[in-house]
Amino acid sequence: MNKILKVHTVNDYARYIGAPVLHPLVSVIHYDELEHCRHSLNNYDVYGMFLSDEPLPELVYGLMRYTMHRHTLMCVAPGQVGGKSDTGEEIQVTGWALLFDPQLLHGTDLGRRMPTYHYFTYNTSEALPLSDEERQTLVDLFEQLRRELRNDDEHTRPIVVALLTQVLEQCARFYARNLSVKSEKSTDLLLRLENLLERYYRDGRLLSLGQPTVRYCAQELFLSPGYFGDLIRQQTGDSATAYLRCFAMRRAQEMLASGSTVTETAEALGFDYAQHFSRAFKRHFGFSPSKFLKNR
Repeated sequence: MNKILKVHTVNDYARYIGAPVLHPLVSVIHYDELEHCRHSLNNYDVYGMFLSDEPLPELVYGLMRYTMHRHTLMCVAPGQVGGKSDTGEEIQVTGWALLFDPQLLHGTDLGRRMPTYHYFTYNTSEALPLSDEERQTLVDLFEQLRRELRNDDEHTRPIVVALLTQVLEQCARFYARNLSVKSEKSTDLLLRLENLLERYYRDGRLLSLGQPTVRYCAQELFLSPGYFGDLIRQQTGDSATAYLRCFAMRRAQEMLASGSTVTETAEALGFDYAQHFSRAFKRHFGFSPSKFLKNR
């Protein structure tokens, strides 16, 4: 069984790798300065951001294995597990790590904005690649944070939160840039999604699973729900939920046009009652199924 390091606090990890303890709620680590470092498979109760300056092969996050390439940013959130089991071998690692406790953000604007930073919900094969300039931007902020953590007065917490906000907003910018690039290269995403939904309906999965959800589709396409939703919005201008609803309504039109009754169509699309289907259809198209049948 893999030995897992419980990272309950930011300094559980810092002490494990021999990094300086600077603050009870924030840890900034420069791996290049460490004399001894080993791999660890971590179970996080804190947020973590790991900036790699060299390839790190065979890391595991969740059920996935991947290689972290040069200038890559990996972000983890409380409740996630990742890393590589400690074999006792000392390793040479270059780069930075920033860990911060959710407690630091309680009652702050940043705390309220945390759910919008979808890169913390990435599947790990979706780590953020960074340019040299983007990497340097983060390093400069990490260094500022580390200097500030050496202070201990009434100004420390607001300044640290402000610097953390800059870090996360910069990463949001890098994420948006990466999303745009991936969107251009992933023109088959909608086709794969359409095929997935066609199979879902054709194979009768509605009977056992109900209507397809964003989470289900994301998992089938090997994407995290947040990232999947962002890609769909990038390519269509609508939310993933709206896209799935639109697909169901298009299918409803096709079934009605092919001779199915309103009741048959409602049942085939997983609606418990024909009235619920009729309301959804009218909300989407602006007219009822019966009017559609009458005018076709």
